Amino acid sequence: MRRGFLCGMMMLLAASGGMAQETSTERDAARDVMKQIGGLSQSLGVTSLVAKLAAADKGRDEVIGRVKQLMQTDLLPMSDWITQHPEIGFQETQAVAKLTAYLQAHDFEVTMPVAGLSTAFVAKYKRGTPGPNLGVILEYDALRGTKGAFHGDQHSAQGPVGMAAGIAVAEFLTRTHTPGTVTFYGTPGEEMMPPEAKTVMMEAGVFKGADIIVRSHSAAVTSRSAAGFGTCCMNIDGVKYTFYGAPAHQLTSWNGRNALEAVIKLFNNIDSVRSNMRPEARIQGVITEGGAAPNVVPDKASADFYIRYPDGVYLEQVTQWVDDAARAAALATGTKVKIEHYGHDRDGISLATLEELAFAYLKQFGATGVEPEPGKPKGFEETGSVSSQIPGIGVSAKTSSFSNHTYGMEADALTDVGHQGFVIDAETIAGALYDFATHPEMRDAVKTEFTHIQALFGEYQDALQKAYPKPEIAEPK
Repeated sequence: MRRGFLCGMMMLLAASGGMAQETSTERDAARDVMKQIGGLSQSLGVTSLVAKLAAADKGRDEVIGRVKQLMQTDLLPMSDWITQHPEIGFQETQAVAKLTAYLQAHDFEVTMPVAGLSTAFVAKYKRGTPGPNLGVILEYDALRGTKGAFHGDQHSAQGPVGMAAGIAVAEFLTRTHTPGTVTFYGTPGEEMMPPEAKTVMMEAGVFKGADIIVRSHSAAVTSRSAAGFGTCCMNIDGVKYTFYGAPAHQLTSWNGRNALEAVIKLFNNIDSVRSNMRPEARIQGVITEGGAAPNVVPDKASADFYIRYPDGVYLEQVTQWVDDAARAAALATGTKVKIEHYGHDRDGISLATLEELAFAYLKQFGATGVEPEPGKPKGFEETGSVSSQIPGIGVSAKTSSFSNHTYGMEADALTDVGHQGFVIDAETIAGALYDFATHPEMRDAVKTEFTHIQALFGEYQDALQKAYPKPEIAEPK
């Protein structure tokens, strides 16, 4: 059985280089970079390292037993409660109160707020000792929906899952006098910009000192990422376009300038150039302000856009295109436009050392809906920003039979499919943290892989710059 496991791991690692990036353009342009990343995984002996770490271990089994106990007695009920009491980003006061009270009761010192965010917090283990600093991200915000806030992404469980794993490992460190500590990071507003909360926290130095960061996230399948550069939901630019006109009575509208017509023109302009954009581009916008009364020409109107592309290089071209479409809309309607680039999400880094270890644990603990092939690279948190600076992993066991951002996924958070997946996520995170704390060779491998991949990012970007030439348009004569 061990030989079969090792053969399977070797095949999967060999395949990961070919599947590494999201589009054929990225794969072709960055072939040499991805070959280096694939070779790095082999040189580090990821297959044999994972086999060694995932073998029977009494200490780890005790940690996993504690995780199960915490989940069954306290934390699954807490997850259910947060699911049933959703709060949107930066308003998660009830969820944060429950999470922080539980951490304080388990020997963690809580600091809140942090980075100027009222519902962000840091919880440090009071009994930690010098050694590896094990970071755990906790999320708790609900989605904004037309029917109100709802946990269609199961962020309600991410706090309890992370706490079960981190507390069990922290107790192990103290009980066995193993060097190290655990730090929890409460990160609000995952689903909101500007800008994404983790980016704000990173720029404020909140994550400084973490040697590894882990998190969980809901999923309709059990999966792991290939090593490389990427993010779950594409690179994003958040841009707000506000048009200013002049009011007038609608019966004498020629005396005014219609800002709402400018917003509509912006949407039409974007549609007119979609056929010239690469098909992977996504331009998603909503009108957030369109006037106050039907009989008054709207003198102010706004639209909020998320502009997405799998890599940040071509995304710059797409965003410039949309900006120009807004300027053209203003010129065509006699209005003026204010363009606000208020937030952005960029590529993170995923590591074979951590992805393959976690995947082995997910299967070992009984995860369902397993996807055998590694998916595209993506950092351990959805924006990629922190994962480009600190090594880590996002764990995803199947926790729903529905896709993300749906009412079905919210409902599954309260059923067996959700509960079983949450426990498996917590066990997997605990296993990975335990190995990182107790095996210096694992820490060395993670550091080496991360440092090398991070150093290749510039080469990767340069390769993509050459892959996206702009057509030359002759000057009119």
